[in-house]
Amino acid sequence: MTIKTEMLRCFCTVAQTGSLASAADRLGRTQAAISMTLKQLEDQLGSSLFEGKRKNRLSPLGEQVFILGNNQLRQLDNTFRTIQDLANSPQGLLRIASVPSVAALVYPSVVEFLSEENPGLHLELRDMDSQLVIDALVHRRADIGIASSHHVLNGVEVAPLFQDRFGLVCTIDHPLAKRRSGIKINDVLSAPFLRNGLCDQIETARFRSRLKKIHLLIHNTNSLLAMVRTGKWVTVLPKSIMGSAPENLCFLPIEDLPDERQVYLYLCEQGHISDIQRQTHAVIAEHQWSID
Repeated sequence: MTIKTEMLRCFCTVAQTGSLASAADRLGRTQAAISMTLKQLEDQLGSSLFEGKRKNRLSPLGEQVFILGNNQLRQLDNTFRTIQDLANSPQGLLRIASVPSVAALVYPSVVEFLSEENPGLHLELRDMDSQLVIDALVHRRADIGIASSHHVLNGVEVAPLFQDRFGLVCTIDHPLAKRRSGIKINDVLSAPFLRNGLCDQIETARFRSRLKKIHLLIHNTNSLLAMVRTGKWVTVLPKSIMGSAPENLCFLPIEDLPDERQVYLYLCEQGHISDIQRQTHAVIAEHQWSID
């Protein structure tokens, strides 16, 4: 059984829009053509992808096909865009993925360097959490990666980049900020606290045991800082996060929390490694990290 890309795109578009007419408008095809393509896909699968004739409710099989199909189409579209970018860029394409806190620190230097040295280079910069950075490296969607976790990956060079200490992040007028010193784990976790993904890297037993009782977890750094900025919550983050934090936030040490976040620099080595990749990797590795 061969499922064509056209069939998946047609089905996913109908599932997203909820009607044949809307899908036809989006894809630039007739409703009859959309309906026929859907029927061909269902005939191949031997089962219906929708419940009823209105195409606005997916069957159990349709829900699974929609998830898998969307993922495949997204990857395929990214591949097409990358190929087009390579064709349109005389000096090639460089893709860098980084955790947001480090991206805010290093990307300006990278862009300045590459603009001066390689003005014809197509540069793609992304900020994402550590696991997504690793996924991008594994699937060759990034040439250079910066992550807050260490992984041994086939065909990828990895080395420590820098360390920064975890501490309290809150507004400058928060009661804990007014104390300025003597802040301890119990003080921080007794306040309304927002847990984030980086908190899981902290090994101090007292912190970890208290963290289990915090049920509000926020993964997105911008959303996290926006909530802390209201003054109603506090969180714990590495100090480098302050490079992109709003002005009304401050970072304060926690006396009984000695943990540091280790950041790693990755370089894909499989295939041809250009001088540009090596030079950019060196620029990042030699960056002057003003964190302390």
